[in-house]
Amino acid sequence: MPFLLPRSLLRLCLLTLLGLLSACSTLMPSDPPRVQLVNVEPLPGEGLEMRFAVTLRVQNPNDRAISFNGLALDLKVNNQPLLSGVTDQSGEVPRYGETLVRIPLTLSAYSALRQAWAVSNNPTLQKGLPYELSGKLSGGLLGSVRFKEKGQLDWPQTPAR
Repeated sequence: MPFLLPRSLLRLCLLTLLGLLSACSTLMPSDPPRVQLVNVEPLPGEGLEMRFAVTLRVQNPNDRAISFNGLALDLKVNNQPLLSGVTDQSGEVPRYGETLVRIPLTLSAYSALRQAWAVSNNPTLQKGLPYELSGKLSGGLLGSVRFKEKGQLDWPQTPAR
């Protein structure tokens, strides 16, 4: 009989832990947010850097709102870092809704030169550049929510003469 009490206590603890874990998993959004570029405005830079205020539309395809109190963003072009930025803006993306977020991004002269060099030396890149936009909405009750968008930046076509 003395072993029965610890086993039932152990079972109760395990069942409680499993219940808490399953409850937490239902709170997490199942699909990552979608992010689209809305606007780009120049900001004053320092030295050999350029700065931009970028407005993003963040869409939440989930049944629960996403609260955030910070945003980090990175843009890679041709698998190389190009732009990065952070903001402590806070807000909420409503369930099945969207919100606009403004974030300052920095472009270093080195990153710009590296991209120009890669395009000029690789004829296949002159047709278009692969990009990856990744970031996270931080804070809120559930911690960080990460997102990633991939695609290709196509050069404008010149009209035939």
